[in-house]
Amino acid sequence: MSADPQALSSVRLDSFYDLAVSGGLLMWPIGLCSVLALAWIVERSIRLRDGELGSLSQGRAILDALVAGGVPRALEACAQRPSTLARILRAGLERAARPAPERELAVEDAGSRELARLGARLRPLAAISALAPLLGFLGTVFGMIQAFLNIALKDGLGRPELLAAGISQALVTTAAGLCVAIPAQAACFWFRARIDRFAQRSEDLYLELDRALASAPASVGTSAEAAS
Repeated sequence: MSADPQALSSVRLDSFYDLAVSGGLLMWPIGLCSVLALAWIVERSIRLRDGELGSLSQGRAILDALVAGGVPRALEACAQRPSTLARILRAGLERAARPAPERELAVEDAGSRELARLGARLRPLAAISALAPLLGFLGTVFGMIQAFLNIALKDGLGRPELLAAGISQALVTTAAGLCVAIPAQAACFWFRARIDRFAQRSEDLYLELDRALASAPASVGTSAEAAS
């Protein structure tokens, strides 16, 4: 798993590549974790944009369509710009003629499904943030074992450079694992915060939509029957 500390002590680490290579074979899975984490962060950044989730302006547009043209117009607005928010509000609009508790339950079910789906897609980042430092610590343990074996086998009690070189090499994997895990964990927290803000925005918009449906029961009921 590790290079000879005696040889390592004579090697100059002039670049990041040299430093990474000095960490041994476990730097490869740690490097793979870094690539996967970066790819997933980019993918989630795209998928969790307001344009994909549903912005406040889109919610207002659906509400305006409801007030101006009733349920059919609001359903049309949902269909024109498909998003997570549109699917949640659609569940309420499709039950506009039903009692308010039934409509609210349908929206809650739709919202729970959508939020669970969004949260589940953060699991790879959470897994990487947990796995990368463990790989780093494993590399450190192997490096320390190798360092002390070299001290014991090469009669290095009076040669602290052997131990220092081995420990230095062992700590490279720990640092690499933490460098991967910290950004992955931070990104995971950031994405969860965006999902929480979206959930609050969806709830506020549904409350406005529900008030709009309740304020015009006759026209809404007629429109809902026409839409069905």
